[in-house]
Amino acid sequence: MGSANSVSLSLATAMQRSLDVAANNMSNASTAGYKAVRPLFESVSQNGNKNPEATSYMRDKGNYMDTTQGALTPTGNQLDLAITGTGWFSYETRDGQVAYGRNGRLAVNANGQLTTLTGASILDDGGSPITLPEEVGQDVTVARDGTMTDNEGTLLGQIGLFRVLDPNQLNPIGNGLYLLPAGSPAAEPTSRSKIMQGYSERSNVEPAMEIIRLMEIQRTYERAVQVMNDANELTKQAIQRIARTV
Repeated sequence: MGSANSVSLSLATAMQRSLDVAANNMSNASTAGYKAVRPLFESVSQNGNKNPEATSYMRDKGNYMDTTQGALTPTGNQLDLAITGTGWFSYETRDGQVAYGRNGRLAVNANGQLTTLTGASILDDGGSPITLPEEVGQDVTVARDGTMTDNEGTLLGQIGLFRVLDPNQLNPIGNGLYLLPAGSPAAEPTSRSKIMQGYSERSNVEPAMEIIRLMEIQRTYERAVQVMNDANELTKQAIQRIARTV
C-alpha cells in the first residue's frame, strides 16, 4: 500500500472512531449527569517525528472524559439531586456491581430503596443501599452533605459522595453509570462536593456543537476516502500504461 493510501486510511479510521464517539455523545445528550467522551489521537511518523517533512500517520491513543459540570436545572422534585463539584454518586447495579455516576434523578422502589429511574440502588457513605421507612415515602430533606432527614428531623441516612482518582479510567455501562476497571484505585469518600436537592444535572453534551463536530468528521472522512480513490486510480492508470509498452 502506498504512503498516500496508508496516511488516508489512518485518517479515515480515526474519523470513523470519532464518528462513533460523537454519535454516542449525542445519544446521551438527555441523560442526567452524563459526561461527554472525546477521542484522543496524535500525529506520528516512521522516524519518530524528527523530520518535519516525513510522512505522518494518525495514531489512536484512546479516549478521555470531559468532566465539565453540566447545567443544573431546578425540578422541584425532592428526589432529584445534583452534585456541585467533582464528586460522584455510587450505585449498586442490578447485577451487583458497584458503579459511579452523577445521575441523581431518584425514586423509591417497591422495597423502599432509593434507586435511579432505571433501577440502580444509590449507596450511602458506607457503600450500602438506602432504604426509607414506609411512612416517610418520598417526603425527605437532603442536606448539602447528603444527610437525609424526615419532616421531624429524624436521621434516615446519608447519601455517599465519592472522589474518583482518575475519571478517565471509568468505563460507561449505560444510563449515565460507569465502572472502575479491576485493580484500579478505589473511589474515596469526599466532603469537597455538595448536593443540591430539587435539581438535576444535565448532560454536558452540547447538541449544537456535537452536530457541528459530526459534520466536520464526516467531511474529513470523505476527503480521506477520496484521496485513497484518487491514489488507486493513479496506480491503475500507471499499470495500464506500463502494460501497453510491454
